[in-house]
Amino acid sequence: MQPRILPFGEAALLVELERRIDPLVAARAAALADRWEALGRGPAVPTYASVLLRWDPLVTVAEAARREAETILASLGDVRPLGKGRLVEVPTRYDGPDLDDVARASGLSAREVVRAHTSRDHVAYFVGFMPGFAYCAGVDERIVAPRLASPRARVPAGSVAVADGQTAVYPADSPGGWRLLGRTDLVAFDASRDEAALVRPGDRVRFVAL
Repeated sequence: MQPRILPFGEAALLVELERRIDPLVAARAAALADRWEALGRGPAVPTYASVLLRWDPLVTVAEAARREAETILASLGDVRPLGKGRLVEVPTRYDGPDLDDVARASGLSAREVVRAHTSRDHVAYFVGFMPGFAYCAGVDERIVAPRLASPRARVPAGSVAVADGQTAVYPADSPGGWRLLGRTDLVAFDASRDEAALVRPGDRVRFVAL
């Protein structure tokens, strides 16, 4: 599809690149966000296939922002697909409260779900929701894990979760609606570290059963 640039409130644009999860599309979204911020226009939030571009309405008018977004899009050229970054291994105890439910929904045993979840690398596409929460795609297609109908009021930090073909580690105690398969002792976000977030966009995440 052709990219679409849509107004998003009074001081933001939503740039839709595609409507699918793909390493190359996500890389283009990240590149667009990086260039927007490098120009000093304001913060940008990339997702799987779209980018939210914000600006200061006291400095930039909407039409100028749109022209800038169009110029960046036209000049992106070739980008390197995500998934070429570091390999981050996440030791995981598979004792989560939703493991058996996910197994039943998937037509698998709990042990088979664990094997499926640990059998491949998952690409981190972007970080959002909270600092250090890396959205990783590429979960084994056999794992059926829709979001909970009613999110939990508190998901413990370190919880390893899946939802709709994605997987992640909760970096802090928070509400959450993903299915919890287990937990890890790794700290996904620590502001005192040189690199606060354990996983960066483009990294590969491999879960290792303990």
